[in-house]
Amino acid sequence: MLPLPAATDLPGKATALSLSAELGWISKVHVNRPAVVRHAERIKKWRTVKGNWQAAWLLKAVTCIDLTTLSGDDTPSNVHRLCFKAKHPIREDLLKALDMHDKGITVGAVCVYPARVTDAVNALKAAGCNIPVASVAAGFPSGQTPLETKLAEIKLAVEYGAREIDIVISRSLVLTGQWEGLYEEIRQCREACGEAHMKTILATGELGSLANVYKASMIAMMAGSDFIKTSTGKEVENATFPVGVVMMRAIREFYWQTGNKVGFKPAGGIRTAKEAITWLMLVKEELGVEWLTPELFRLGASSLLEDIEKQIFYHVTGSYALRHDLAMA
Repeated sequence: MLPLPAATDLPGKATALSLSAELGWISKVHVNRPAVVRHAERIKKWRTVKGNWQAAWLLKAVTCIDLTTLSGDDTPSNVHRLCFKAKHPIREDLLKALDMHDKGITVGAVCVYPARVTDAVNALKAAGCNIPVASVAAGFPSGQTPLETKLAEIKLAVEYGAREIDIVISRSLVLTGQWEGLYEEIRQCREACGEAHMKTILATGELGSLANVYKASMIAMMAGSDFIKTSTGKEVENATFPVGVVMMRAIREFYWQTGNKVGFKPAGGIRTAKEAITWLMLVKEELGVEWLTPELFRLGASSLLEDIEKQIFYHVTGSYALRHDLAMA
C-alpha cells in the first residue's frame, strides 16, 4: 500500500488545481488478492466463543446493528414495529437472567427509506428513546441518478429527521477510473448531509476488483465519510471477508496517516449470530477494540437480530425458542 498525503494536504483541504496531484497515487495501488483470499479462508475457520463469552459478544453485536427495513411494501405500521424492536431488541427476562436489564441495550440505529424517516422518528420519539434514524439516499441502491437528484434526496432525508445518511456511490466512476469525479461526488454528498453522519456504500460486489475496493475506500474517507460500508444488500455479492479485510486495512492506513478514525459497516447477507461474532472478531483483530463501538462499527442487517435473540434464549433457558416465544422485528 502507498502512503497518503500528509494530514494537512488532504484533498478536503486542497485547491481544485492540486486535487489531481493529490489523487495521483491512487492509480498505483496494488492489492495482493491471493494473500487476502488465504487470510479470509482462515477467518472462516475461526472457532467461535461459547457460554457467557458468547452471550457477551452477541449483546455487543446487538448494540452495533442498524436494524433495517428497505422493502417496497414498507408501511408506517411495520416501521413502528421495527422501532419498538429497536428499543427492546432482547426480551427483558432474558436480559435480567444475564444481569444486563439495566444497561440500556438497544440497536445502533433504525435504517429506512427517506419516505419512511418521519414514521421512524415519530415512533422512536413516542417510545422515549434516542436511537438515531438512518436513511438510505443518493439513488439507493443503483446510484444511477443525477447528482442533483442525489443531493436533493439527502437534504430531504435530513430535513425529515434522519441523523445518519447511507449514500451509495456511482460505481461507473470507479470502473472507469474517474477518481477525481468520485471524490467530488462524495464531497458534495458530505456537504449536503450537514450535521448528519454519512456512511458511504461502496457496493463492493460491483467494483470489479479488490484494488478498486481499496481505492474507493480511500477516496470515500478522503472526501469526508464518517463510515465506509460494503454493500446495499441488493447486489448479488454483499459483505464478504476478503472485502472486509481490504476495507479495514484502508481504514487503518488512513488512521495512521491522518489520525482520523473512520467507521466500518459490513451489510448484506449477515444473518446468523456466528457470522456477527466473526465480524466483531475480525474488526478487533484488524482495527482494535476501540473500533468495537456503535460510533465506529455497525452491522447492516434485517434478519440478524432474530437469530441473535434465539441464541441468547437458548443460552439462558437451555431450550430452543418457538416461533411465538420472541417478538417479531
